[in-house]
Amino acid sequence: MLKFYLSSQTDNLLKKEKFNSNLTMKSITVFCGSSFGSEDIYKEQAVLLGKTLAKNNIQLIYGGANVGLMGAVADGALQSGGKVMGVLPYFLQSKEIAHKQLTELILVETMHERKTKMNELCDSVIVLPGGYGTLEEFFEMITWAQLGLHQKPIGILNIDGFYNYLINLVQNMVEKGFLKQINRDMLLISNNIDELLEMMRNYKAPTVGKWISKDEV
Repeated sequence: MLKFYLSSQTDNLLKKEKFNSNLTMKSITVFCGSSFGSEDIYKEQAVLLGKTLAKNNIQLIYGGANVGLMGAVADGALQSGGKVMGVLPYFLQSKEIAHKQLTELILVETMHERKTKMNELCDSVIVLPGGYGTLEEFFEMITWAQLGLHQKPIGILNIDGFYNYLINLVQNMVEKGFLKQINRDMLLISNNIDELLEMMRNYKAPTVGKWISKDEV
């Protein structure tokens, strides 16, 4: 018989998460790169996203750094009077990349604790261009959603087609039988900030049964 073991941090998600399909977005976690990338539009759109969240009275939750797109989205929100909460591991603070102007900075011990805390603080997620770390954060959040650990909308801001190849890969997973279409449809994708936010406001999580329930832990 197979048994599934969840960490105590993941178990806390099961205990704390409220499954509300009529969610009003009050705080959004943004995952993105600690570099600016090769195109100016990545930074421009990150700043605009931060400003748009602030104007919509949506608190920004992000990784707490002052570098790359992470710093850009935070600066955009702060410049427009928004609230910005950063979550940063202690070892990264020691490298002097912590943003100094945030509304609040939460320090944690590990990278996994960082993701768990960012999940607890938000009711939605947006992914901007980034590298390995951004993809790892994105895939863990979408996997938690697939397993039924949360029902939060997850949006990809596909700036200048940055995620086209990833989107094609996910569709290939469906076509090759490794992913259900209903789980593919959990991904909300747009290259326009306002359109993406509207898609997220109207999101309804799949009603299929969970693979792992609280009683099975």
